[in-house]
This record gives sequence, structure tokens and C-alpha cells, in this order.
Amino acid sequence: MWSRNFGFTLLEIILVVFIISLFTAFALPSFSNLGSGGLKNDAKKFASLLRYLNDSSIYTKKDFQLNFNFSDKTVSWNGPEGEKSRELGAITSVTLPSKGIVREGQIIVFFGPLGISENIEITLSKGEHEAKISMNSLSGRVKITDNE
Repeated sequence: MWSRNFGFTLLEIILVVFIISLFTAFALPSFSNLGSGGLKNDAKKFASLLRYLNDSSIYTKKDFQLNFNFSDKTVSWNGPEGEKSRELGAITSVTLPSKGIVREGQIIVFFGPLGISENIEITLSKGEHEAKISMNSLSGRVKITDNE
């Protein structure tokens, strides 16, 4: 006396469509910037690092340094938590008024008790995408610009 109905109710179909649209809403934005998404993340990380070292040096009245080594493809820094390093990644050049554009070798940027002593611009590129991170030595502001 139990009858078996095969098929779906309207409520079940609506629920499945809602779940699929929810997954799509989270997945599509991450795929839309697939080419430049990694570059933007790298730019944000380096901008955050510049602000962190600048603010930490002002607050603690200690000297910190940021070392770009193009030969070893690494960036290292000493901050309040000690020595750290990571791969250079997409960094193609560092520009300082006192040194000009540096694309090879090694360059060290100092953060003193008054913060960074001169403006800095870091250029990152992946393929045809390019981003620049600029830090103003007077205001301590960091700006990210990209070519998109």
C-alpha cells in the first residue's frame, strides 16, 4: 500500500539550485582574476611588509632592514620577531632615489627610528601584468598600482 513516486519535489529542486548558485558565487570571483590574482596577492603582501617594518621601527625606535637579493631570488628582513625570508617571487626591480633602478645584485633598505629614510618603489610582474608598490617616506603611506 505504499506507493513509490519517482521524481523530485519542487522544494528539493529549489534547494539544489540554491546550493549550486551559492558554490558558483564563491568560485567564480577566484577564477576571474586567475592571471593577475597571484600578482595582486604578492603586491598586498609586500605592501603589508613595508608598512609593518616602517611602523615597527617608529614604535620601537629600533633599526630594521629589508634585503632584496636578486642573485639568490630571496627577500629577507629582520623585524621585531627576528630574521625572516621568502622567495623573491614576481619582483623585477626596486627603485630608490639614492640607488636608481636595481634589477640585479643585492639592495638593502633601512628602516630607522623615524621610519624609512627615502621613497621606495617595488615593481612586480607576471607575464604581461605588472604592479608597483610605492612607499612615501614622509607620510609612510603605501600605494599599489597595476596596469589593468
